[in-house]
Formats: sequence, structure tokens, C-alpha cells
Amino acid sequence: MTQTNSFALDRHYEDERLTAIYDFDSGWSPDRQFYLDLATSPGTEILDLGCGTGLLANEYAAKKNKVTGIDPSEAMLAVAREKFYGDEIEWVQAFAQDFDLGKTFDLIVMTGHAFQVLLTDDDVTATFKSLQKHLKPNGLIVFESRNPSIDWQKNWNYDIEIELPTGGTVKEARRFIAMEDNKMSFELRYQFKDELLTSNSVLRFWTLTEIQNHLAEAKLQVEKILGDWNGNPFANTTSEEMIFFLRHQS
Repeated sequence: MTQTNSFALDRHYEDERLTAIYDFDSGWSPDRQFYLDLATSPGTEILDLGCGTGLLANEYAAKKNKVTGIDPSEAMLAVAREKFYGDEIEWVQAFAQDFDLGKTFDLIVMTGHAFQVLLTDDDVTATFKSLQKHLKPNGLIVFESRNPSIDWQKNWNYDIEIELPTGGTVKEARRFIAMEDNKMSFELRYQFKDELLTSNSVLRFWTLTEIQNHLAEAKLQVEKILGDWNGNPFANTTSEEMIFFLRHQS
């Protein structure tokens, strides 16, 4: 998912040359498998908020679920529509804070640390309000955010090489810039054969207490919090993830 409507969308979510290679960079991963396994019965009505290029939404549809994918980036959605089950999925271009679909869902997911692009309290308040409004009475919301107790700066930088199916490679680098008020700024660099493209991003590392307070305000109840994609309980000082399972307040 890309930046909120408080900011311009990051270039790597808007530039068609970068969205075209997004899946080769991101790919299938343990977190996506975790979310896919939440859909246990065919026909489940699922909302994938911040669906990006539709990797997860496509797999939900493959399991014969009724899937809606929302993302603010039309360039990402253009890639999503070309997925194998793309014609069976409802794709909506919208921001997390103010979408209104006029229907409710059994399962709502917000994956890929999309929650962390919400940089202000107003953004989170509006997003949780939207989620609550679209959740069926017995429905489930699941999303994750990185645990701010972990030293993310230490291992943030990386250099990888992306193999393209058409031949050739793209060299990708991620570089930490600064951390201020729990907001991390960083740069992504993509070296194509003929061009260097850069994209700057900001993520907020929300504390557990901050998230819990916003959830209470939105009348969403925490069912459980996991700390990793293996399903282990959240441990405040050691878990890298805070994976929230939410229901309507009873």
C-alpha cells in the first residue's frame, strides 16, 4: 500500500517501470502465506486493503473467495488486473481513510506493513473507522505493524539484484536516511541498464499503546496479538511484528 492522502504517493508505487517489477522484488513470502491461510472456507467475502499488485488478492480468488482489493495507486492496480484471477476481483482505487464500498466483509486484511504509511493520528483514526464500518458483525480484521522496540535501523540497508523474466537484471538498494519522532525516512534506488530511478519513503513505527488507544476509540476489540508469522504470541522486547486480530467490541 502507498502513502496516505496526507502525502504524495511514493514513486515506486506510481512509476510504471517500477510497478512492473514489484512482484519480482516482493514475491510470495511467509507473511502472505499467513494471511492466505486465514481464509479457511470458500465464499468468504474478503477485503484486501492496500492490495498493491494483487499477489494476495489473486490467491484468495483462486480459493474461490469473493475478493475486493483497494489501493490508492492506479499503476499498482493496473498490474493487479492482469493477474490470473484479476477479472474475478473487484478492484477499487481509494485511500484507506475514506473509502466507502457500501458493503461489509467477513475478513479484512491490511498487509505488507501498509499500516505504517499512516503517519498521523487523524490518518489512523479515519482508517480504523473505515475498517469498522466495513466489518460484518462476526467478521475479523488482521493487520501488522513493525515493533518499534526492535532496532530496525541496524539492518535496514540492503542491496539485491532482481532477475527479470524478460532477461536482464535490476539492482535495488535501500538506504536509511533518518529516524525522528518514530518516523523513519529512507530511499530506494533502482539501477536499470539505462537509468537510475530513486524513490523516497516515510514510515511511522507506532507503539503498541498508541495502536490500542486508536482501536478502542474505533470500537474495535483486540482478540489477540501475535509476534511472528509462525503464530507465536507477541513479546514486547523481542518480537519483530505486532500482528493484530480484531473484532467488533462486544
